[in-house]
Amino acid sequence: MRPVPLNLKPFCTLLLCVACLTSSGCNRISGRPGQGPEVVRPEQVLDFRTLYKSNCAACHGINGRNGASITLSNPVYLAAAGQDNIRETISKGVPGKLMPPFGKASGGMLTDQQINILAQGIVQAWSNPSVLNGQTSPPYHTTLTGDAPRGQQAFTAFCARCHGATGTGSSGDPKPGTGKLGSIVDSSYLALVSDQYLRTITIAGYPDEGMPDWRTDGAQPLTDQQITDIVVWLASQRTANPGQPYPSHP
Repeated sequence: MRPVPLNLKPFCTLLLCVACLTSSGCNRISGRPGQGPEVVRPEQVLDFRTLYKSNCAACHGINGRNGASITLSNPVYLAAAGQDNIRETISKGVPGKLMPPFGKASGGMLTDQQINILAQGIVQAWSNPSVLNGQTSPPYHTTLTGDAPRGQQAFTAFCARCHGATGTGSSGDPKPGTGKLGSIVDSSYLALVSDQYLRTITIAGYPDEGMPDWRTDGAQPLTDQQITDIVVWLASQRTANPGQPYPSHP
């Protein structure tokens, strides 16, 4: 009896498929996703620009300016606040105000390393060592006690040109409390900001809106005591329930 010829074609096809699957160019199986870029865990993000864009830009602006909150790219602010204060604010936030805590120990999502990268990156990106021209700014935090009546007098002398003697400025200003002729005693504005915020913008100014820093555009710069008094007077203008009473409806 003659032997039946062995059909090697299916066997060769199987070998070819195995070889294809094990090669680098044919390792995708239909229906399965291919290899994509490695996904980095949130705590592994250590690039300043990425961290800033994800956590800070919404309130402080893409380039540290023109945001709803304080201008981080203001070199006078950076010189007055310093990296340690910036780090603490990022980590702990401002209780009761719009600045949330970002540090994990305070309920946020960032590690200490990421917060250090943010604080250091902000200073490195936008500071200017010569911005104070050899002068020393008033301290970021003060140990002095303020006096509201003295603060009103200082406000009238140094701030009334833009904000009015009573701080109400121009009612038509589109951005109350931050610009030329803007109201800085608006109850809604004062409810959103802390005393430290008021002190900070008095020291550092608001360059986006043309507000000068503590050196002002007058003959004498503001002193620590005058700034402290002004902040106490501004804080005294806060109302318990800003925006109320609500209008009645029929």
